Amino acid sequence: MQAARFLFMLRPLWAVLLALFVGSGLILLAGVSPIAAYGELFKGAFLDYWGLAGTLVKTSPILLAGLAVILPLRGGLLNIGVEGQIYMGGLAAAAAALLLPEMPAIIQLPICVLAGALGGGLWGMIPGYLKAYHGLNEVILTILMNFIAINFVSYIAGGPMMQEGAPYPYSNEIRQDLWLPIIMPATDAHAGVAIGVALALIMFFVLRYSTAGFALDMVGRNVNAALYAGVPVKGYVVGVMFVAGALGGLAGAFEVLGLKYRLYHHFSSGYGFDGIVVAFLASINPLLAPLAAFFLAGLKAGALVMQRAVGLESTVIEAIQGLVIIFVAASLGWKYNAEKWAARLRGRARLDAELGDTLRHDGRAGK
Repeated sequence: MQAARFLFMLRPLWAVLLALFVGSGLILLAGVSPIAAYGELFKGAFLDYWGLAGTLVKTSPILLAGLAVILPLRGGLLNIGVEGQIYMGGLAAAAAALLLPEMPAIIQLPICVLAGALGGGLWGMIPGYLKAYHGLNEVILTILMNFIAINFVSYIAGGPMMQEGAPYPYSNEIRQDLWLPIIMPATDAHAGVAIGVALALIMFFVLRYSTAGFALDMVGRNVNAALYAGVPVKGYVVGVMFVAGALGGLAGAFEVLGLKYRLYHHFSSGYGFDGIVVAFLASINPLLAPLAAFFLAGLKAGALVMQRAVGLESTVIEAIQGLVIIFVAASLGWKYNAEKWAARLRGRARLDAELGDTLRHDGRAGK
C-alpha cells in the first residue's frame, strides 16, 4: 500500500518521462537520434557552466510565477493573470529606478523591488476584490487583465518612458548599481533565483504550520465550513490574490532589474503561463516548485542548445514542451483510492494463494 501511494505521488515525474518518450518519436521522424538530442538538451541545460546560468536565469521568473499560482490554488482560486502581474511589477520597478530621485543603491534597490511587488500585488488584488465582494469569476477576470497590463506596459515603454531615439519601445537603461547581484560570475544568473527559492520555503512553512495556512486550506476545501468556523473568507480571498500578485510582480521586477536593465515592450516570454505548468508539475506543493521550475527552465534553455547541436527544428522542440504540459495535466486527473488499491492487493494475494494450492495439488497428484 505504501509503495502504491509513493508511486502515485510521483505521477508528475512519470508523466514527464512518458512525454519525453513520446517526444522521442517526433525526434525520430525528424531524422535525429533521440539519445543524441536529449543528451545535448540536458548537457546544455544542466552540465555546462553557461547553459546552467541560462537555466537559472529562466528559473527565477518561472518559479515566482509558479508560486503565484500555487498560493491561490490552495485557497480554491485559479490565478491565470500572473503574466499581467509580471508586467505591472516590471513597470513599477522600472518607474522606481528611473523616476525617483537618485538615492544610494542600498536604499533605492529595495525600494525598486518592493515597488515591483506592490505593483503586481495591487493588480492581483483587483480580481480578488471583485471575486470576494461581487462574486465575479476570477479566471475570466485575470485572463482579461493580462491583456490590459501587457498593452498598458507596451504603451508606457513606447510612449512616456521610451528612450529618445530608441529603435524599439524601451526605456532608458537603469543605472548599474541598481542591478540585482550576479551569483555566477560572467553570466546573467542573478540573485532572483535564490530569493525565489527562499520564498518557496517560507510559503511551505506558512501553509503547513501556521493558522493562516490552515485557514486558507479550509477556505479551499469548503467555504461553508470556513465561514462556520469564523474564517473571514472575503478577506482571505483579497489577501491571497494580493500576495500572489506580489509574487508575480517580483518576477517582473527581477526581469527588469536582473536581466533586461530596461522596461521593454513585451519583456516577458509567457512566464506567467509557465507558472501554471510549474504549479501542477509540483502538485501544488511550494517545496517542489523550485525543482519543477528548474526542470521547465532547463527544458527551455536546453532546447536552444539541442536545436543548434543536432539541427532539430524549433517546432519539434515546442511540440515536446507541449507534450510535457499535456501529460502532466492528464496525470493530475488520476485519483488515489486506498480502498480500491487494498481490494486489488487482496484479490492478487488470493489468486496467488489459489495458484500455489493448485500447483502443490498437481505436484502431489503427479507423484
